[in-house]
Amino acid sequence: MKTVEKIRKKILKAGIDGVTVTRHNGGICLSGEVGDYETVLEAGRLAVDKKHSRGVINDLRVKGEVENGMKVPCASDQSLDGRTPDVLVIGGGIVGCAILRALSRYEIEAMLIEKEYDVAVQQSSRNDGMIHAGIDLKPNSNKVKYNMRGNAMYDRLSAELDVPIDRCGQYVLFTAGWQRLIYPLIVARGRKNDIPLAYLGKKKMAEAIGSPGYGYGGFLCQGAGIVSPYLMTVALAENAVTNGCEVYLETAALSVENDGKRVTAVNTNRGRIYPKILINAAGVWADKIAETAGDRHFTLHPRKGEEIVLDKKARGFGKGVVGRFELKGSSGKNHTKGGGVIPTIDHNVLLGPSAYEVRDREDLSTTRAGIDAVFQKQKSSVTDLKQSDFITYFAGIRAATYEEEFVVERSPVIANLIQAAGIQSPGITAAPAIAEDVAKWVGEIFAEQNRPLAEKQNFNPYRKGIPSVQAMSKEERAELIRQNPDYGEIVCRCEEISKGEILDALRRPLASPTIDGVKRRVRAGMGRCQGGFCSPVVTALIAAECGIAPEQVTKKGGSSRLTLGRTEEEQ
Repeated sequence: MKTVEKIRKKILKAGIDGVTVTRHNGGICLSGEVGDYETVLEAGRLAVDKKHSRGVINDLRVKGEVENGMKVPCASDQSLDGRTPDVLVIGGGIVGCAILRALSRYEIEAMLIEKEYDVAVQQSSRNDGMIHAGIDLKPNSNKVKYNMRGNAMYDRLSAELDVPIDRCGQYVLFTAGWQRLIYPLIVARGRKNDIPLAYLGKKKMAEAIGSPGYGYGGFLCQGAGIVSPYLMTVALAENAVTNGCEVYLETAALSVENDGKRVTAVNTNRGRIYPKILINAAGVWADKIAETAGDRHFTLHPRKGEEIVLDKKARGFGKGVVGRFELKGSSGKNHTKGGGVIPTIDHNVLLGPSAYEVRDREDLSTTRAGIDAVFQKQKSSVTDLKQSDFITYFAGIRAATYEEEFVVERSPVIANLIQAAGIQSPGITAAPAIAEDVAKWVGEIFAEQNRPLAEKQNFNPYRKGIPSVQAMSKEERAELIRQNPDYGEIVCRCEEISKGEILDALRRPLASPTIDGVKRRVRAGMGRCQGGFCSPVVTALIAAECGIAPEQVTKKGGSSRLTLGRTEEEQ
């Protein structure tokens, strides 16, 4: 009760009235009504007590407001009703798909459900794709523990799953002369987290990044890199499916049933599933799943980040990630690491992300003011950035807890529940390590039931990616076209994507026969024209391959059709 009273006094001292503070599931629970959302956030921050509490459950409401609910797929049937998988994973982001692949090594029935039309649609594709070095993470935190283990796993993952990575490094610019004086402290943190660093003076830094920057030099984090986050997620899911797991798209977990000790059922738009073990990797909705599963001890507050995609010709600034030195990390009101100028594995450039709190967990809109702010901030680091190089921009929502920490645990309350929640940056880097621990906990639960996990004798860790015509030599391309002329027919001129690649995307172990599903697998429509020329051809190829009419093809599932119907001449 001392902790409860202490937090109650902190909140009152901050001038916030009407808040009830209690204990629940080992966490601190806030309830009541306040005048605005910023007060909700501030009360949540004040309630953090990592030593004496599992987390903050923030049930404060804004007077007169109702929180938007989860967007549910249009599909509704009973196709999964009565299924009894050994393990059910909720959420098809990179964490959920990495977990499914880790489980595919064992002789169990593992299933994943994802409410979107494809895997990696939300947070796992709407980020900068960095393999983080971890220099900006607090030592001894869950984030740094999983980041460092995951970072070390990426070279093997890249080789096994045929997903390219680039250990390009991260250049961190000093923005003031005094920052050079604390470089020894940065080196000490690097040693503690096992991060190799190299100091760069003014001249060497300007040469490395192709821009004068701030003129104070900085340092290089040599362990950092880049990857396509959505392609890695797709690859993990494909490999899991190849090894016997199941993935069901457009399938939402609506609620979870529990008897106070165990999860008993999961209700979806496709029927009721009865898993023996439930893994909660539900992204921005993970706290809602945890609540109905019987062990909610944290609340997620959505944090938006906007990013800009630049043309490939903007890649001339240098080879690595460029960011500014930020003294404070991601905690409290200062909840951004500052973003950066980030090369992509496909030779574009990303600017951002920004970071600000929003109410809607699925608000993916962008604003002119937000995009302008991102551009101006990054232009101060790399001065020759141009607005004329913009191709597109996007926003993503991060699943932040009030502790700014990952929730990765075997539940001490519900015996068959494992949580992988609150996964914001550096979630892409941490995912394979998180999956490793979750698979270990699954093994522990089965051992307690006298059902020790047996490894598959025929497990295949390898997955072959779709051939890239654009990346081939003339000789390699000619040989591929000789074997299959479809690779000689270019559909997307901006990215040089062939008909053969698009058909390959539609015939994969886990296909998403939509415009965006094809786009995220082979980049058709990701170039300068953003699909203006190739989308009609891609639509026709999807229709022919799936045996449907072109007007039935969607951009991203559901009702997102590109056409209204046929003209009188076509009917």
